[in-house]
Amino acid sequence: MPKFAANLSMMYNEHAFPDRFAAAARDGFTAVECLFPYEHPAGELAARLRDHGLRQVLFNLPPGDWQAGERGLACLPGRQGEFRQALARALEYAQALACPRLHVMAGLAPAGVDRTRLRDVYVDNLRWACAQAAPLGVDLLIEPINTRDIPRFFLNRQEEAHAVIDDVGAPNLKVQMDLYHCQIVEGDVATKIRQYVPTGRVGHMQIAGVPERHEPDVGELHYPYLFDVIDAAGFDGWIGCEYRPRAGTQQGLGWFSAALRAAVRSDHRDRPA
Repeated sequence: MPKFAANLSMMYNEHAFPDRFAAAARDGFTAVECLFPYEHPAGELAARLRDHGLRQVLFNLPPGDWQAGERGLACLPGRQGEFRQALARALEYAQALACPRLHVMAGLAPAGVDRTRLRDVYVDNLRWACAQAAPLGVDLLIEPINTRDIPRFFLNRQEEAHAVIDDVGAPNLKVQMDLYHCQIVEGDVATKIRQYVPTGRVGHMQIAGVPERHEPDVGELHYPYLFDVIDAAGFDGWIGCEYRPRAGTQQGLGWFSAALRAAVRSDHRDRPA
């Protein structure tokens, strides 16, 4: 059965960010992810993880000026120095939080700039970043994101992400496969899972209901089926719950309780008589 990580940037918003760790642990999560941890001292967050028996499994590099609409720096010509500073900060937090993977947001494609130029900058930045992260045991992730939620985002399709990995040629570069984005852009999600997970290049997955990005038991994707597909494909990483609860987070965790019960039933069936 898949392993689930609570996304503390979207879930548990009824609590202050540092208190979301305790809330997630109380509800049965053993791992967490978030967008950006940088507003809080790394030592404070590390203590919250220890106190509640949690693992930090993912967060993002600083994305540039988020409030001004920036969504990453990796593909932007002329911003290489800022990108390197962002990576250095993220690696400091990753070491403090014992976090083994970081998401590198590609950024928005600037108007009037040739995509070939953007892709060259993207590949060069990723190649350099992977070389910095590898000695620390950190994987870097790239995520195809739909352009309905983030117009002009540079990376949109699974095949594009895997082609970038080919060109970068670094073993610690993986794909962050968000099934919400995949369904909106491409559909045929089960086939995509079967196609890409066995390559060993999918380092992390994320889920949400489509199209409203609420709990995964609402919408057009049937996640109980997809969880079985993920298991059969051999994925043993974490699945981040990157969704916006319709009401309070705890009230919407029926899907999570059902998944845990299904895992227990499966374990009992697999045990020898």
